[in-house]
Amino acid sequence: MLECAVKNGWIQFVEFIETRCSSAEYANWIAPIRLIEASHEEISLEVPNIFVKEYLLDNFKDVLADFLPLKGSGEPAIRFVVTALPSSAMTSNAPQDPEEPTPSDLKLNPLYTFDHFIEGPSNQFVKSAAVGVAARPGKSYNPLFIHGGVGLGKTHLLHSVGHYIQEHHKKLRIQSITTEAFINDIVDHLRAKSIDKMKRFYRNLDVLLIDDIQFLQNRLNFEEEFCNTFETLLNQNKQIIIASDKPPGQLKLSERMVARMEWGLVAHMGAPDLETRVAIIKHKSELRGLSIPNQIAFFIAEHIYSNVRQLEGAINRLSAHSRLTETHLNEDVVEKILGELFQQDAPNKKISIESILKSVAAVFEVRIAEIKGESRHKEIALARQVAMYLAKEMIDDSLMKIAASFGGKTHSTLLHAWKKVSDQIQINETLKRQVQMVRRNIET
Repeated sequence: MLECAVKNGWIQFVEFIETRCSSAEYANWIAPIRLIEASHEEISLEVPNIFVKEYLLDNFKDVLADFLPLKGSGEPAIRFVVTALPSSAMTSNAPQDPEEPTPSDLKLNPLYTFDHFIEGPSNQFVKSAAVGVAARPGKSYNPLFIHGGVGLGKTHLLHSVGHYIQEHHKKLRIQSITTEAFINDIVDHLRAKSIDKMKRFYRNLDVLLIDDIQFLQNRLNFEEEFCNTFETLLNQNKQIIIASDKPPGQLKLSERMVARMEWGLVAHMGAPDLETRVAIIKHKSELRGLSIPNQIAFFIAEHIYSNVRQLEGAINRLSAHSRLTETHLNEDVVEKILGELFQQDAPNKKISIESILKSVAAVFEVRIAEIKGESRHKEIALARQVAMYLAKEMIDDSLMKIAASFGGKTHSTLLHAWKKVSDQIQINETLKRQVQMVRRNIET
């Protein structure tokens, strides 16, 4: 017999979650769960598959603890019974047989093409790699792993590859999907008992473009299914391109998955420099029929510098304002319209060695442990010298203490690195931009 208080706790939890997630999320993940038994010590829930169980615990464990009985460890006391959904529930909540996607269903942003991608020092390499993959799918860099911060153009490049292949390799089967959509696809086909159909579709593709792979973290069963699909495609020389906000080594995925993603080419997409941001502003504004003088373009670029998506939002605002008011754009008008988007100088905060190491490791694509280590490999040694240079420049501490943070180096080693980088950035424009990018990342 159900204990009323515990039963009501589960009902209250469901009502609470329903108001805080999308209808599709609720239908896929919460609605299929059925309360089958409750006591003061434990609650029993019936779930249609292991994925629903993992989703519930991964996303709502802390919330469940507020509504349900707890174990001695403080975790919610839940016993899960994995059982296929009754046919009536399947009929009401999910399609019996989800339609198999086809290449004609491919949804690509029409503006996300190579022609509309503005190239600069921070993304030149990764764009060249994407163009190479699009020209010769499965025969150049496979997999191609693109990583970088939010709003820098990773999705733009994925869709650009998709558009190019659609136009130049019409016979190839291609799919572009987010990791979240891939997970939902698995769940839909599990509920409809058609998982084999889904596997056949993905494993017969010629090109798979998958975005936001970081959402696969801590979802072991979904990761295993993706990894199996991944290996099947690679073994057939089918092209895979993955986008993420972090490099493979920093993702909380299995060693097997990380190793597979590092097989091909890992390319970093950094924040655009000032000139690239100006070019983006000019290009995007022209597409909207808005003429922005160079002086104004530089003014905007100097105040919005870490996110291309914010630049697009700024142009949309200016375009709307221009159409509605016919006001001549000057710095005062632009600042009034875009003031809340403008990024102020970072507040004075204590900059740590760790923040410098993290930023240098990201830009130079090496590991923090390698920077702190003894390797004399050219790329690692340069990254180490840049980190030492920036530590001396940005941290108000004794040279001996700063040097000791780099694996016990001496202050003379620190000074040597500082002098070498100081000299090099005067003559090496690429290194100068890399150092500026690292500093900007630290400050923002």
